[in-house]
Amino acid sequence: MAQTIERPRTSGPDSGLGGAWRVIVRNDDHNTFDGVASALARTIPGVNLDRGYEIADRIHHTGLAIVWSGHKEIAELYWEQLRDAGLTMAPLEQG
Repeated sequence: MAQTIERPRTSGPDSGLGGAWRVIVRNDDHNTFDGVASALARTIPGVNLDRGYEIADRIHHTGLAIVWSGHKEIAELYWEQLRDAGLTMAPLEQG
């Protein structure tokens, strides 16, 4: 009968490609509330235009907002789409 040997874990479950990667939008002087809210609503699942305005307001008042978190590949896609829409992006960070 074959025996399964479990190797010790060298990193936690939130390391590598999985885990919560944060997509962060920063405040800037060239995007309008309309532009930010629209870009968020077009890009981030579950964000409608009203929610986009709420997030835009948070970005304006605090300087930044985490707009999405999840797996790295998806975070990279949303980050690129928002950057391409002209938003000012912070580097992806793992949380």
